[in-house]
Formats: sequence, C-alpha cells, structure tokens
Amino acid sequence: MNFRFDHLNLALTYKTRVKLLVIFQFVTAISLSSIWNTANAQDPQFSQYYAAPMFLNPGLVGLNQRGQVGINYRNQWPSIDASFETYSFYASYNWEDVYSSAGIIVNTDREGLAGLQSTNVGLQYAYQVGLNYNWTFRPGVEVSYYFRDINFDQLTFGDQFDQNGLVRSTSAESFNTGLNARFLDLSFGGILFSKNVWLGSALHHVTEPNQSIAGGNAPLPKKFSIHGGYKILFSDISPRASTPSKGRERSLTPSFNYKQQGDYKQLDLGLYFTLEPILIGTWYRGLPIGGLENTKNAESVIFMVGMNKNDVTIGYSFDYTISDLGIASGGAHEISISYSFSLADPRKPPREVRELRCPVPFIF
Repeated sequence: MNFRFDHLNLALTYKTRVKLLVIFQFVTAISLSSIWNTANAQDPQFSQYYAAPMFLNPGLVGLNQRGQVGINYRNQWPSIDASFETYSFYASYNWEDVYSSAGIIVNTDREGLAGLQSTNVGLQYAYQVGLNYNWTFRPGVEVSYYFRDINFDQLTFGDQFDQNGLVRSTSAESFNTGLNARFLDLSFGGILFSKNVWLGSALHHVTEPNQSIAGGNAPLPKKFSIHGGYKILFSDISPRASTPSKGRERSLTPSFNYKQQGDYKQLDLGLYFTLEPILIGTWYRGLPIGGLENTKNAESVIFMVGMNKNDVTIGYSFDYTISDLGIASGGAHEISISYSFSLADPRKPPREVRELRCPVPFIF
C-alpha cells in the first residue's frame, strides 16, 4: 500500500479543497441554468455520443493528453421525405506544459423536406486540473458562430398541384429567397473522472440567441446534458497505463447520457463491451415517463460496433426506431472515424503513463 497517496486522499490540501469548491459552483450553475430552459426545439444528435466528444461536451476537447481529428455522419429516417442528415468534423490537441487543450468543430445539419440547413463553427478550450492522484477535472468552453438558411427549391406550393395530384416543376408564389440567420453562441462543459468512473455535464446555447430566419423572435433554447459511466475491467490495468498489464483491454462499461432542451427530455442508457480492438455497444433511447402529450416517449434501440487499429477508430451504429414513427422510417445510420496522434517528445514517457487516463469509451 502506498501510504503517501492514501494519505493524500484522506486529508486534502487547502488548494485541493478550493478546486473542489470551484467544481461544486460550476455544476450548480449549470444545473440551475437548465431550469430556465422553456422553449420548444431540439438540436441534432449523435447516437455514438462519445465518438463525437467535442459535440457532446467542451470539457472533452483534447482528452487523454493526445491530439485527435475525426468526422461523424448521421442519416436519420432516410425512408421518408423529412429525413435529417448531420455532419461533424473536429480537430483538437493537448499542450502538456500548460495543461490546456484546444480545438475546432464544424457541424452541418440538413432537413430534407424544407431544405433547412444549419452550419456552425466552434472554437473550444479546456483546462486540466489534477485534484489528486485519483481524480482529474476538466472544465471547458465553446464559442461558435451559426449560419442558417432555407432552400426554397425543396418546397412545393398549392399552385403546383392539379386535380390529378400531379406536381408542376415551378410555382408562381413570390417569396424572399435570401432569408437566413447568423448569430454567435456560447456553451460550457466539464468532466470529472478517476480510473474507473466519470461524470460530465454541459450547457449549450447559454445566451439563447435568436435563430429566426424570417424575422421575429425565435430563441435557440438552452440544452442541458449530464453523462457518465463506470468501467468494469476484466484484466489488470494501472490508472496511468494505456493498455492492461496482461494485454489489450477487456472491459464492460455501463453509461448514460441525459439531456433536456425545452419540453424535450431524453435518456440514453446502455452498455459498451471492449474486447480491444473491438468495441460493441447497445443502448436504449427514451424515457419511460414524461413524454409530450399523446406521444410515446421511447425513441429507439441502438446497436453499435467499432474497431480501433493503429490509432484509427471506426464505428457504425443503427437506431432501430420503436416510436410511433416505426421502423418504416428507416431508423438512423451513423458512422464515426477518428485518428489520435501525439507530437510530444518521444524521449519522454507517454503522458497517459504519467497522468490519469479517462475511462470514457471510444477514446483510446
């Protein structure tokens, strides 16, 4: 038994107590802010939320002391006209000497029926605070700029239909084709983790900017999320080791992701099984109670498989729709690809050996 580190855990220094107070104030502020969110709207989402770390939480930028570039693609309800396609690209890096990480993320969301498109470019920063030998905290912030417009070529009007129901190619309707919205946005997040457990929280759209395309006031409502999990290891692994002492990682990881935006509430609850280099996951999306009026608050069952090889991680998931919309909608298909790298001095021991490694799945 290492007395020095056991003693550190039992008797925290004054500096550590101050850090814990900062964490408490941070989490309290995010939780209280979520209560103010009363508008009705939803952001796009990814089922593989840990494969889109910067999309989920600014505190995850540059996690595990490495650089990372990645792309995510989601095609939701491809069998109906009102399908949604979401793209995300991100790049991040961690600087060892200043305990800081920064990155850029670009997201585009397109709705098939009306041609509504939203693109945002965000810059993120996170600072890593080592509380003691067993716990680390990473608060983060994102500043982003949004572009939103609508493609009127995708819309149809009454004069394009005749008595037989046929659609004419053009309309005599007059409308403003230059409608768009541009605005700044601010988000905060953070994650607290140890060797086996993590808990994160994020608050997006803090200022609730006006997203109206046609004028008027249409605030983008705050989105509050809390996510966490626990890694159950089947082989010995040091808190500062990137792989188990007896080989590749073998683990089971229960995890959850709860979010609320306006009247909408959603819970993702499931399991990841890591048999490195393979990662398999399954989870349920929905809430057993608290749905909107006359709707079933159960959305889908999700199945995922991923692989990690030579710092490249690829994942595929399918959402099997169990809501009233049904599987005839085509469910949702999602692909994620990421590459991790390090520019650190090769003569030094790897940072994941010297510092605590976050157990979040899909970030090897």
